[in-house]
Amino acid sequence: MWKPTAFLTAALLTTAAGPAAAGGASPTVVELFTSQGCYSCPPAEAYLTELADRKDLVALEWHVDYWDDLVYGFAGKWKDPFSSPEYTRRQQVYNAAIRGQNGVYTPQMVIDGRFEAVGSRRGDVAVAIQRAMNEAPNRLRVSIRRDSQGALKVDLKGAERTPAEVWLVRYDHAHTTVVRSGENKGKTLTSRNIVRATQKLGDWRGRAASYDVAELKLGPNQGCAVLVQSLKRSIPGPILAAANCPVN
Repeated sequence: MWKPTAFLTAALLTTAAGPAAAGGASPTVVELFTSQGCYSCPPAEAYLTELADRKDLVALEWHVDYWDDLVYGFAGKWKDPFSSPEYTRRQQVYNAAIRGQNGVYTPQMVIDGRFEAVGSRRGDVAVAIQRAMNEAPNRLRVSIRRDSQGALKVDLKGAERTPAEVWLVRYDHAHTTVVRSGENKGKTLTSRNIVRATQKLGDWRGRAASYDVAELKLGPNQGCAVLVQSLKRSIPGPILAAANCPVN
């Protein structure tokens, strides 16, 4: 069962044509925390649209809910249709771990659960992505395939002593929204890889393992990714490995 709140309740994811992951290395995960009610967020979403096309990245867009009740003068307020309090909680946990504070902001990009930068500052994000690639241990590999019955098969290979959980994240490839109120009133916004639901596949126990997703039906505008995220005292930490699901 898809549970949009499960990911955080239980555990607490250059140019458009970037290089392929070297030597089969796990893609770097870039997570944008954003809101349609945030005036400064559209440039960051445009940047994520470019990053989403790179083969060496898993790009995900999490829409937070703390902009939903803010009133912007006569333009009123705008409730982001993709927002969730659980995605806000995910961002809060990241900021406590990475920045040492519970305060959050948008647009923010978190890279591999270890680094962060203002999402619209392309140079800073690019530096953080390269740093994550340079420092990644690359001890784990995730492969995803479909069997003859259409079930999704996830295989993890490698060794890692850090406790971790394996999550399947389902997202919509793209949506275009006409914003009718709030800070972005009158704008037409296009978003990519918008997270819609998550599902825990199991725990990672430091050795090769396989996970099955028996009934995963994705529509033409839907995709998914697998994240292997470390845990410390039940708090999600750095992402150890990741992969985008194959196209149907």
